[in-house]
Amino acid sequence: MNIYVETNFVLELTFEQEQYVSCEQILQLCEAGQAKLIIPAYSLAEPHEKLNRQGNKRRELQKSLNDELRQLSRTSSYTNRINNIQDITSLIVQSNEEERHRFTQYRKRLLVVGEIVALTANILIEAVSCEDNYNLKPQDAIVFASIISHLQQNAPQKSCFLNRNYKDFDSPDIVDELNQFGCRMIPRFNHGYNFIQSQLSS
Repeated sequence: MNIYVETNFVLELTFEQEQYVSCEQILQLCEAGQAKLIIPAYSLAEPHEKLNRQGNKRRELQKSLNDELRQLSRTSSYTNRINNIQDITSLIVQSNEEERHRFTQYRKRLLVVGEIVALTANILIEAVSCEDNYNLKPQDAIVFASIISHLQQNAPQKSCFLNRNYKDFDSPDIVDELNQFGCRMIPRFNHGYNFIQSQLSS
């Protein structure tokens, strides 16, 4: 069974968000050889941008907080409360380091177990059509075009596309196109894990 995922699968694991346990379970199933994980190359590159953007934002926030704390520390009645706030500034720095480490570790696992859909000129051309035909954002259009390209070339008997961009991908036209290739669109990773488990046990 082919399991297609998008950028949010990687982000869910990296940031340990609400559905990351299901993503980890899906990854383990693929590592055990029970299913095949298919990842657009773009979905492994895009998290870099988010990590860098978020890191810069947090560093700016940390600097602003430190500047304010230095001013407040001149008032003796604020001293005890400032100590608690300083824990927050430490967390901001620590969270950046931990998230980068998790991304590096998950990327290694994904590269070992996953099949990466290369970003080709044809996929970029098709992505432009997807933007127009399905009203997708450029990033989502690249991901969708990558998945359709892989489905066209491989025609797996069973497959599903797991994502969290339900507002973009969960449209009748997109669902219909995926259905033409026998690929089920599932807009939640925990629902996707349940579906995969049911397919593997049947």
